[in-house]
Amino acid sequence: MTSNALPRLSRDTLGSLAPIIATPTYDLAAVTPGIVHLGFGGFNRAHMARYTHDLMQRRADALSWGIIGAGLMPADARIRDALAPQDGLYSLVERDADGEQVTVIGSTPQVIFAGQDSAALLDAIDGETIRIVSLTVTEHGYCLDAATKRLALDHPAIAADLRTPDRPHTAIGILVEAYRRRKDAGRRAFTALSCDNIQHNGEVLKTAVLDFAALRDPALADWIATHARFPSTMVDRITPVSQPSDIAAFAERYGVQDAWPIFCETFSQWVIEDDFADGRPAWDEVGAQFVADVAPYEFMKLRLLNASHLAISGLGRLMGHTFIDQTMSDPRMTRYMAALMDRETGPTLMPVPGVDLPAYKARLVERFANPTIKDTVDRVNADAALNYLLDPVRDRLASGDSVDLLALGVAAWIRRMTGVDEAGSKWISATLRRRYCVTRRWRGWAIPVPSCPSARCSATWAMTRNSSNRLAAGWLLCTRSALRGR
Repeated sequence: MTSNALPRLSRDTLGSLAPIIATPTYDLAAVTPGIVHLGFGGFNRAHMARYTHDLMQRRADALSWGIIGAGLMPADARIRDALAPQDGLYSLVERDADGEQVTVIGSTPQVIFAGQDSAALLDAIDGETIRIVSLTVTEHGYCLDAATKRLALDHPAIAADLRTPDRPHTAIGILVEAYRRRKDAGRRAFTALSCDNIQHNGEVLKTAVLDFAALRDPALADWIATHARFPSTMVDRITPVSQPSDIAAFAERYGVQDAWPIFCETFSQWVIEDDFADGRPAWDEVGAQFVADVAPYEFMKLRLLNASHLAISGLGRLMGHTFIDQTMSDPRMTRYMAALMDRETGPTLMPVPGVDLPAYKARLVERFANPTIKDTVDRVNADAALNYLLDPVRDRLASGDSVDLLALGVAAWIRRMTGVDEAGSKWISATLRRRYCVTRRWRGWAIPVPSCPSARCSATWAMTRNSSNRLAAGWLLCTRSALRGR
């Protein structure tokens, strides 16, 4: 039977699914929205939506925390088109080396496409029951100045939103306009909950929102500063992009057509600063942690997981690998990652309450090597911020410590932009490479693409946005010998 002949996942077909698929035990019709999420990609569906679904399985009062997912990018129309016919339902496939578990998630009853017009999204945030607006839009979506980490006022999208503030397109502009409506209506402010991999993400988001609001109306900025809340979070779950082959295999194996199932690892972690403006779900009952200070946890994740992920992805690309687990199958890479954490990134950490750091690092190596999670090195190289590596470089240089292993990761990130791996195979067109560099220039980075004679990688990275923050370091590294020596 072809996948098109199979029943489509929806409320009407839940009862006919294979018994191996876990389905909601709560009344889907009783789920009402309490959260609007900006950037409704695979990660949010594997993470926040999963925690919220699990809470709904336990408590009837959690049904008031349904999630309205919103896509802000033009390509996000695909998410709406995939999930609307399925009543917002989708399959979450959690995998490890021992097998996989499939759960139909029912906590997201509505999807909005705001890639062309934000009117419907703003109306949704205006809803009487909405108490949290969360977001995963990546660091790029905050429109930050690369040097100051504050709102880039000369960013074209920010400038456009300031010209037409009641019809915003950026996440920052949307939040400010939504707060303006709340203020003018005499209603309570909502909590803006960042779930992006940015250090001090709550403070970064708050500062960007207040900077934008102050340009619109200083009184609005004062109201937001007084009444809104911007808790920081640490989120963790490896969630690769769903591939057409995965979707087809899912349909064949489970006998149901799901236009966009999500595939992820079994591990999940969520640490949240307990500071909300108008209530919150009891996510701590289903595995999340509410703490007074997220900083030690987010710092641990950024320095150990994110930095390692990016370092091995650049090297993996140069070695000719497509997937993270392929890269980790090389013993040299597992030794490199362990050495990077033990010698350079780990020593920059502050104490992390309740965490066994050696066990955490060992688990990271296992997670990256998970053969059932086909996360590509290109996704990590393209999506991850280079500051994951540069920030610990800065800290270690400031304290007079070595950066050899971090420098290798940075050099590999730059070296891959030549579009040729160490075996001489081309993997990226010159046109795409030029386009990639251009997309980085508006953030304030100048990216020279170095030549690489033979096995030696000569790379110079310059931060040119602000001379007071300039990091000009020349690395002359031999990739092969460095890997042999670690």
